[in-house]
Amino acid sequence: MEWVDGNLHLLDQTKLPGSEEIVICKTVEDVCESIRKMVVRGAPAIGCAAAFGYVLGVRTLVKDLNVENKSPDSCSSVVTKGREKIYYSLLKTRPTAVNLEWALKQMQSLDYREHESIGSYVNAIESKAKYILQEDINTNLKIGEIGADFLGQCRSVLTHCNAGGLATGGYGTALGVIRSIKSRLGNINVFATETRPLLQGARLTAWELTKDDIQVTLITDSMCGALMQTREIDAVIVGADRITANGDVVNKIGTYTVSVLAKENSIPFYVAAPWSTVDLGTRSGRDVEIEQRNVNEVRGFGGNVWAQENLNIFNPAFDVTPVEYVSAVITERGVIRGRIELQETRRS
Repeated sequence: MEWVDGNLHLLDQTKLPGSEEIVICKTVEDVCESIRKMVVRGAPAIGCAAAFGYVLGVRTLVKDLNVENKSPDSCSSVVTKGREKIYYSLLKTRPTAVNLEWALKQMQSLDYREHESIGSYVNAIESKAKYILQEDINTNLKIGEIGADFLGQCRSVLTHCNAGGLATGGYGTALGVIRSIKSRLGNINVFATETRPLLQGARLTAWELTKDDIQVTLITDSMCGALMQTREIDAVIVGADRITANGDVVNKIGTYTVSVLAKENSIPFYVAAPWSTVDLGTRSGRDVEIEQRNVNEVRGFGGNVWAQENLNIFNPAFDVTPVEYVSAVITERGVIRGRIELQETRRS
């Protein structure tokens, strides 16, 4: 993800690993479409992209109204109404990842009435979006170091979906920990689930790890239990799209299944996520709206169709892993175990 000459450049994740293509977003509508179609995906990355989408939307609004050089008082009503429309158009693109709302609230918190001109305000929100992106990268680096300290001599891990640089501003959360371990130990063996139905593990995680020369073994989602029975992995580490006040973890569909298998086989199950993914305003995972995606994602992939059209299909994008299956959450604020430590970390 890059901000180039006032436009947002995104690596099209729907085309990986076959080709590396850049999508250039010039409008807020372009960003909304890229989020919906998963050109960009992963909770932190969606938040960063939405921040720049907000800038694009406000910039277009100001240009259309021709108010760049006007004082905020002279156009308060139309700017307020326009900002709200931009905010909600981005917010409704994907409902589950809390980082989206977090980033948009950060952008909305900048009050245009505190600036001498609307043009000055536009410059301020552009700087804010750049800050959010850089801060996410810095946060991931810190999570990686804390995770590497915590996991010590861990040599073999299982990960589900993609929680790497593609899912964040850069470096990654779960993959950030893996990268930091690799930099210390020289290597680490990673088992990556393919992650049905959109194959983020096979297409994205394996691609990222291979580029970093990290040993990766791809497995189908249904092989996790058999792998754990072999005792070839020391831990499971995944990312998160939302962590609720009681410690429940909302993440890519299949995460809950992996957590249950890990507990059954006495393998620690860790979550790596920035504090911006923690949603203390939502009591538990049961209170989170789970995005339901197009049934055609299950029916086939890449132009191949393997299920008949008249089948009923259930396709939630995420599931909820109850707190009792989570050994610890690794954040930039430290390692958190359970609901009580989550609340204590909030106050620190």
